[in-house]
Amino acid sequence: MMHIPRVQSMTNGETIMASAEIEAPPERIFGALVSREIEQWWGSADTYRMADWSADLRIGGRWTVIVRTADGSDLPASGEFLEIEAPRRIVQTRAYAWDHPTLGRRQTTVAWLLQPTATGTRLTICHGGFAGLSQAAAEHAEGWGRVLAWLQDYVEAGNSARLRVAPAIADLGAAPHCPAGHFSP
Repeated sequence: MMHIPRVQSMTNGETIMASAEIEAPPERIFGALVSREIEQWWGSADTYRMADWSADLRIGGRWTVIVRTADGSDLPASGEFLEIEAPRRIVQTRAYAWDHPTLGRRQTTVAWLLQPTATGTRLTICHGGFAGLSQAAAEHAEGWGRVLAWLQDYVEAGNSARLRVAPAIADLGAAPHCPAGHFSP
């Protein structure tokens, strides 16, 4: 049977959540998220690509990246690592150094939660800090769907792994893995 990728990402207008099951160990997924390897999988020729990724992987360490759009524009983004628990958890701030049309330069917080499962890893992304900017949250929720699909394609190509999207989470407010304390505007 052919595997058809299906990615779900949702928002309540303030926080975004997406979750996927990846048939690869947490260490493998963690490495793809925090190293220059991110430039190999994050993006596509018709949207944007990550370039010039650098990270000081420690609490308080900074990360920077250039988002290179399909038309060749360079859009810098950066942030700080707030929590690192390799290979289980990364919490980082994120802000654009340009005026995003719906988010501006507002700092948001992204949590990557990697839970070992019987078949690999459950990766949950919680992205908060969108209070009052529901259009920005909706756009970013769609973006996280693309990111999970890109990660799926990359891991499948390199590891013969499959990604299955976890069941939808009905109530973001009750989501057990989103560290809500990190998401105040």
